[in-house]
Amino acid sequence: MAHEVHEAHRRAALVFSLFDANGNGVIEADDFELMSGRVLAVAEDSSETARQALADSLRRYWEVLSGALDANDDGVISPEEFRGFVLNPELFGATASDFADALAALGDPDGDGLIERSRFLALMTAIGFDEANIEALFDAFGPDAGDRVAVTTWADGIRDYYSPEKAGIPGDQLVPTPA
Repeated sequence: MAHEVHEAHRRAALVFSLFDANGNGVIEADDFELMSGRVLAVAEDSSETARQALADSLRRYWEVLSGALDANDDGVISPEEFRGFVLNPELFGATASDFADALAALGDPDGDGLIERSRFLALMTAIGFDEANIEALFDAFGPDAGDRVAVTTWADGIRDYYSPEKAGIPGDQLVPTPA
């Protein structure tokens, strides 16, 4: 259990740093718009429906986060407000699931159910993950002979990442190993 809690806290800390897309030390609505813009810039060939679903999922994510975590109602979420809550499946499970499905769909513009490594790398880089960690995650998903993973594998992996009871999951590859 202690290992799972430790992994979940490391994942939560990384999520905070990614959600703080402008790097100013707090999470605010503009961060989600910035992240959305970066992701959509590398998914120009995705359908408008898929692009809109991603943008909508990130806006909902901000609404849920701010509604649940902005304790002092100042329009930003501090690291203290964020800690211990973001990986709460009761609060964020549905929001994380919507985001998982929307992001994974952007990875499959041709609709074949598979995501190529280059597309996966581009989308995950746009979110803010480090390339070495993205490559490790893709490999952990067990790509096929064509160097692709199933859309459902990625979406399920995102959901697992936001589940604090999970440890030893592919998503742990995204968290830098402490020195």
